[in-house]
Amino acid sequence: MSVHPNASDKATASDARKPMSLPRLLAMHGGREPIVMLTCYDASFAALLDAAGVDVLLVGDSLGMVIQGETSTLPVTLEHVAYHVRCVARGNRSAWLVADMPFGTYQSNVAATIDAAVALMRAGAHMVKLEGGAWLAPTVQALVRAGIPVCAHLGLTPQSVHALGGYRVQGKDDAGAATLRSDAQAVQAAGAAMLVLEMVPAALAAEITTASAIPTIGIGAGNGCSGQVLVLHDMLDVYPGRRPRFVRDFMTGQPSIRAAVEAYVAAVRERSFPGAEHSY
Repeated sequence: MSVHPNASDKATASDARKPMSLPRLLAMHGGREPIVMLTCYDASFAALLDAAGVDVLLVGDSLGMVIQGETSTLPVTLEHVAYHVRCVARGNRSAWLVADMPFGTYQSNVAATIDAAVALMRAGAHMVKLEGGAWLAPTVQALVRAGIPVCAHLGLTPQSVHALGGYRVQGKDDAGAATLRSDAQAVQAAGAAMLVLEMVPAALAAEITTASAIPTIGIGAGNGCSGQVLVLHDMLDVYPGRRPRFVRDFMTGQPSIRAAVEAYVAAVRERSFPGAEHSY
């Protein structure tokens, strides 16, 4: 049985949107036009999020926790992410598609990293995301030289949760803030075209954003970033785990998931989310 027998005959909001591009994302950062990102793991949600106006879809290794039921992102493999990238790519029409590089795919050597990134690009990703600072600069540079756009990720880096001593705010003291500033400069100089800042004090994230020529995407980093991202299952309040401070339940008072996503898009666009209560 077909779920949507007339789906091919119905125009959606995403049909009217031009496909998102890297130059467009850079222009949004330059013009202080907020960028809306959400995680996504399948074709149905990809179509819904795209039609609702989400600019960037992230196939995050968060799938390990919200899809697979793991206690961290560490067990996620390249094959897992590639599978979900293919699913999302089939449902997406116009959003920019970013894929996380799982733990272990970029820590050994550059050649192996490029091979892993190529696999994700072939699956349908437009960009890959890596967690780490200045030590990753040579890797970022090699990927960019190979024609693979890179999103860096600083602050709380979940793949390093054990080394960081847990899910803690990063950059709270002067030394930590200085390291984050230096790392942001290093990955940008290496060619990263986007930067996720996770669980970083709002004032520091805003400072890094102002100094950056590339978009910053915040999660628990205040509303001074170029855009915002949340885990889809968190903002729909369907993940059974403890809700982080930076999450808002957008399903409250909404008649449908589509309406909740549209409310999130609107809140990010007008910079009413995140509020001070969601920031550090």
